[in-house]
This record gives sequence, C-alpha cells and structure tokens, in this order.
Amino acid sequence: MTANPASAASQPVTVSIRREVDPDRIPETTAWVQSGVNLANRYPGFLGSGWVRAAEDSDVWHMLYRFSNEQTLEAWEHSAERGAWLAEGEGFVRSERSRRRTGIEGWFDEPPTGSIPVIDPTPASDADELPPAPPRWKQAVTIWLGFFPVNLVFTYLMSPVPGWNGLPIWLRVLVTTLVLTPIMTYWVLPFVTRSLRRWLAPRTS
Repeated sequence: MTANPASAASQPVTVSIRREVDPDRIPETTAWVQSGVNLANRYPGFLGSGWVRAAEDSDVWHMLYRFSNEQTLEAWEHSAERGAWLAEGEGFVRSERSRRRTGIEGWFDEPPTGSIPVIDPTPASDADELPPAPPRWKQAVTIWLGFFPVNLVFTYLMSPVPGWNGLPIWLRVLVTTLVLTPIMTYWVLPFVTRSLRRWLAPRTS
C-alpha cells in the first residue's frame, strides 16, 4: 500500500547528521554546534536536538534534530540564519551527510538513544544507510512502558481534584492527552529509549 504523501508530510521528521571535523578545532566546533541548536530552537516546529562524538579522540560527530513536519523542517533548512551558521563551520567541518526518518521511528535511531558506535573515520559514501529501526512490536512495547506509568500517575494525581471526576469523559481525555503528550515527547520517551538501547538495537550475527 502506498503511503499518503499528505500524511507523510505532516509527520514529525528526524534528521540524523554525521560530520567529520578538524580534530585541532574541537572547542570551536563545540561552540559552533551549540549555536546551531540555539538557532533552531527559535523556529516553529522544533521538537529537540542532540549531538555526541563517536569517542573522546574521534573527529566524527553525530547530530540529530527533530521538527514537527516537513514544512517546519524546510523553513529551518532553507533559512538565511542556518545558511550563515553553516558558512561559519566551513573552516573546520570536513564532510557531512544526513538521513531523514519520519514518524515515531526517528526516536529509535541510534543517535537519540545515546548508543553511538565507533565508526571508521574514512569518509562514508552517500549509499550508506542509517541503522534499521527496531521492530514495530519493540517500538510499541517501549511506548507503552513510558505511557502506562505516566498515565497512571496522572490519573492518581487528578482523581482528588474537586470536580475532575464529574467532567465528561471526552474532556478528561482531552486534558490528559494535552498534558501527557509533551511530557512523553520531551522527557519520558527519550529516557525510555536510552534505558532500553541495548534491547532496541538490531542484533547482529
């Protein structure tokens, strides 16, 4: 079955970037990366980001950022601010490649879980692919492990609130999802995926 293009365009998009930098200019690179995160944070649809080095003495950096949909991502990627920021890094970024994932699978890529393998420092070809996402059943289990305790705690906390139990079910569900969705997105799901990174990682023979 072919995916609906309109539906795909409205899904969150995770961008994973691999950059090779000049090892003699690590402090500059650190400041440059953080300034880019600060810039992206001001754009509508920005959902979060992170970056790690493959090892303490490695010149390979992994960066990841996430936007709410293709439109907000493209607004950032084609912005004059991002263009100026990239130009600042031309002196110490040797090469770059990126991959995108849409929907919830982006949360299960290795960069956001914190599990970054040591990569051969030789430049990678454009044909290289991101590591495969975990099976859907593992993703479902991971989401449930985060959502169940959060929902349970929220239910216990709200039950004593005067008038809460008298509200219509649809209104209680609306309030619950409005409160818990950002908690799951920004804190709980990233924490759970980091905690389960060994279990989520594809097994190799």
